[in-house]
This record gives sequence, C-alpha cells and structure tokens, in this order.
Amino acid sequence: MSTVIHDIDRIAVVFDDDNAVAAPGLLLVATLITRLRLESLINTTVKLRGRVGGALPGRKVLTLVAMLLAGGTHIDHADLLRSGDTQKVLPFRVMAPSTLGTFLRSFTFGHIRQLDKVIATATARAWAAGAGPGDGEPVIIDLDSTICRVYGKAKAGAAYGYTKVLGYHPLLATLASSGEVLHARMRKGSSQRGHNRFVEELIARVRRAGATGPITVRADAGFFAWKLTDTLTRLGLSWSVTVRINPSMRTAIEAIDDEAWVDIVYPDGGTAQVADTTYTTGAGRKKRSVRLVVRRTRLTEKSQQRLWPDWRHHAFVTNLDGTAVEVDRHHRAHAVVELNIRDLKEGAGMEHCPSGVFFANAAWLACAVLAHNLLRWTVRLGGMRPDELVVTRTIRRQLIDLPGRLVNLSGTPTLRMPRNWPWRHSFTRALDALRAVPAVPV
Repeated sequence: MSTVIHDIDRIAVVFDDDNAVAAPGLLLVATLITRLRLESLINTTVKLRGRVGGALPGRKVLTLVAMLLAGGTHIDHADLLRSGDTQKVLPFRVMAPSTLGTFLRSFTFGHIRQLDKVIATATARAWAAGAGPGDGEPVIIDLDSTICRVYGKAKAGAAYGYTKVLGYHPLLATLASSGEVLHARMRKGSSQRGHNRFVEELIARVRRAGATGPITVRADAGFFAWKLTDTLTRLGLSWSVTVRINPSMRTAIEAIDDEAWVDIVYPDGGTAQVADTTYTTGAGRKKRSVRLVVRRTRLTEKSQQRLWPDWRHHAFVTNLDGTAVEVDRHHRAHAVVELNIRDLKEGAGMEHCPSGVFFANAAWLACAVLAHNLLRWTVRLGGMRPDELVVTRTIRRQLIDLPGRLVNLSGTPTLRMPRNWPWRHSFTRALDALRAVPAVPV
C-alpha cells in the first residue's frame, strides 16, 4: 500500500497547456450554430440598444448556451470556455461571467419575447434542415409546468404553488418524439392564468416552423379548463386532458356498466381496467358533451387490499377516436414530458436560477431551452440517435466533455482526442453529417 501511495505522490501537476480544450465536443454544436447563423439571428432580433450590457447580444447568449452544454450551471462557469484553446472551437467570442450577469439583468418582458422569437426562428431553420417532423407527419405535444426551486427571499417573482415549494413555475411544451422544448414561459406562480394564450402562441409557432400534419396536445389536470379545450378544438387539434374528478363526473363513472370495463396490462403487478362514457355538463348554450375515458386500478397483493380495497379512478376528457384502451395508452405516454423536463433541469442548467431579477431568470430559461434544443438537433442531424429520446448528460459524457488538444498539423488546425475513445466513430460521423448541412442563406 505504501508503494502505491508513493507512486501517486510522484505525479506533478501544472496548468500550462495553451492547446488544451475544455470541452472539444462543442465543435459539433458550434458547427450547427454556424449553419443556422444563430449569432446574426440573435443580434438582429434582440434589441437591447441603450441598456447597460445590451450590446452584441448574439455572442452573450451563445456563450451562455455553450457553457450550459458543457455542463455549467452558474454564470461563473462560463470561465471554462476561456481556458486553453477552448475559444478556438467556438464561432463566437466568449464573454466574461461579469459581462453575462449584466447582460441578463438588462432584459425586460419585451426582450424576453424577442428571445422567444429567436428560439422559434431557430426551430424553423433546424426543422427545414431535417431535424423536425416530415411533411404531413403527425405531431404530439405535451404540456406541463415544473417547479424551479429557489431558497431565500431575494429571488424576485418567486412564489409558493400548490406544492408549497418556493420557486418559479414555468410553463413548458415539449415535442414527444424528440424531447425538444417548443415553447416556454417563466411564471411567478402556478395557476391556470395564461394557458390559452400560451397554447395559441405554441400552435402558431409550430405551424410556422413547418409542422403540416395533424397535431395532438396532451396535458395533465393542472391544465384542465373548458376554456382551454374549446381553444384546442377551435385550433383544429386533437387533445386529451386529465381531469380532477368532481361529483358529477363520479356519478357518470358509477353509471358505467360493469361489462364495459376492459382489462389492460399495468405495471407493478396491479389490476387495471379501462372504459369510457359520455360526460355532459352545463346547460343551455353552455351545455357540452365530451368523451370521458376512465382507468381504474387496484393493488393485487392481498395484505395491501385490506388497506385499499377499492378501485382508484383516473380520468381524462378527449376528442380522440379509437378504443378506450388505445386512447388510454396514448394518453399515458404523456409521462414522457417528465423526462424532458428533468433533462432540461439536469442537462441544461435549469435546476438553478442564478439571478435575483425575475426577467434575468426568464432570459436564463430561454438560453437553457436553446441549449437543450441545439443538442437534440445536433443528435438528429448528426445521425446519432434520430428516432429516440436522448439524455443530455449521456451525450455530454460521450461526445462533448472529452479530453482534447488543438494543434497545428501541417497548417491544419487539428483537435487531438484520446486514442481508442469508445465513441470516436459516432463523433466523426456526426461532424461529417453536420458539416454537410446547408447553411441558412444570408
């Protein structure tokens, strides 16, 4: 044991390699950034002239995006992009953390909307390059909200929601097939305020981006309101929304014939059945009839049945066609939104809101969304995992956060990576594919 310790202690450490690159895999995302011409898009869309720290927003937003993709979670982590030769694998000038903090604090509500427009335009450009749904392909969108917890009372706009947790409560809409965030809105509290406007903006954005096929929207009980279902219907969408079972719904459920219940496969060894009925509510001009799909579950373990002998009911309203079993299976897949939100938090820095200024945190959310989406477009256009959801930390470990040095070989700047890196072939194939993507015309 003493020999091992002695050998370890002989290793000297110096930080003097000017050619080292902190996250050389950022070259993949940087290639896509250049093809989508994001810096010029941000500079022409986000108008912060006259505000302290507002000059040249493109390089500042992209510095934050690159920092988040490299695993940073705080503004100070942007300094990792300024180490060694890391700057040289990025197509924009890296800005200092102090500059980035001032920049974020310069945002107002109107400037956040401009940053939203950047994300919408970037989505349209990426989809046109092949990262989005094909012509006429069905699109499934999941709506949800989350809690970005904060501590202390210095965070402007932080509020307690129904979970009794202090934080921000952004609204999010994600694409089920890829996990990218299609629309996000920072909120000061959790309520149903703004849901209709959020959905109208979402669908307009998705249509402008090139989604020509049928659209289905799924949501949980936090979004349930007849006004929202009316909006979804008016927009020509299919939808399924979980409901909180009120007394009149319970009466309709109890009236379902026993023969109508169909057994389904359910995890954890439980028994589950599905049925549907027509639920009618209101009177006069406000009277409406909708399809109510109900799933009831019960534990099968005998000792547990003594404590919970009754069925537990879960219900949602929908305008989808198909059998109750098919529609229920489709609606249960809404759970994938939780994975996407978790990835936005753990993979793109949204587990932390860095500023005490509300709109600075709203701008941070927009940067996190852009970073989250850029990685998904990089994976899809790079041909790495075109038909499955990705986890940011996995891609970061395999393709971004790897050792590398930038050297000059016969006049050619060359990234030297570790020999026998397990994912080297994926990296080179993705880089070749991304370099073949046509650049957006000037």
